[in-house]
Amino acid sequence: MGTFILRAIFVIVATALGYISGQVLETVIPTYNSLIGGAVGFIAAVLVILSIVWAKKNELKVVMSGVIGLIVGIIIANLISYTLIFKISEPDPFTITLFILTNIVFAYLGCGIGIMKGPEISFRFLRRIPGESQKEMNYKILDTSVIIDGRISDLCETGFIEGIFQIPQFVLRELQHIADSSDPIKRTRGRRGLDILQKLQKQMDIDVEITDTDFPKIREVDAKLIALAQKNKGKIITNDFNLNKVAELQGVDVLNINQLANALKPVVLPGEIMNVRILKEGKEEGQGVAYLDDGTMVVVDNARKLMGKNVDVSVTSVLQTTAGRMIFTVLKSEEADRVYENTSH
Repeated sequence: MGTFILRAIFVIVATALGYISGQVLETVIPTYNSLIGGAVGFIAAVLVILSIVWAKKNELKVVMSGVIGLIVGIIIANLISYTLIFKISEPDPFTITLFILTNIVFAYLGCGIGIMKGPEISFRFLRRIPGESQKEMNYKILDTSVIIDGRISDLCETGFIEGIFQIPQFVLRELQHIADSSDPIKRTRGRRGLDILQKLQKQMDIDVEITDTDFPKIREVDAKLIALAQKNKGKIITNDFNLNKVAELQGVDVLNINQLANALKPVVLPGEIMNVRILKEGKEEGQGVAYLDDGTMVVVDNARKLMGKNVDVSVTSVLQTTAGRMIFTVLKSEEADRVYENTSH
């Protein structure tokens, strides 16, 4: 209610100022009067309020891009007006109307182009000091596994990881290949990875760079990542155990998300209830296996006969290693007792 009153007061004041300015300008421009001035003030106030409402609903990067585009558009419009329009004739109703229309058109174009294309522009070069080495650029190279995992996005939001996040085109191609897989599990994981990348690109506080650097003579993606890290003197962010070991053997620094998770409290605790879908049989007799969205394996006792069903399970323990995390659970429902009795006979 308070916001509505403030906006109403703002509109009234802007309209009144426009009305007063109309009386003043009427002596200079006969066709301009107080009613026109009041209308201009009212329209300007409404546009300001709508702009504020729009800015609240959009990210800072989009808003800043729109504002910069608007300013550039107005500058171009005024350059055109004072070098062409007012050079042709003295100010009169026609030239003034043309001047206003030119400003509106170019302001709209500048703002629109800024909103659409501005967020794609990286302003990283403004912070780059001349002569800065690649090592000082602090590159973090993301592999496919850590993108699909998704926790990298949450880490970036906390500000614990800094630098320029590089995603090679060959990693994007691998993600696309996984997203197009006929296997529903792989397809879901691939699409999740693409969604995480989009989320990273929209985060204002980090720089995401898609690099075309490739190594045609190297076939494996992991080997390409190591070669890229050596070239850019960067660090690989991964949760792939094998890539971690191979990279370390070749002198490449690795940031392993699983090692970080191992140093912190597990996401799930013993006794916690979760709902999972049993997808396949486990190694031990009677076990069923499910997976969380990030690929974490969930082992469920006495769930082999519940293949393809969603069940509530209770966490008994969590095993966290550098190779990944495994969650051990038991069925938490009346169905658990029934399955146990059937399997015991």
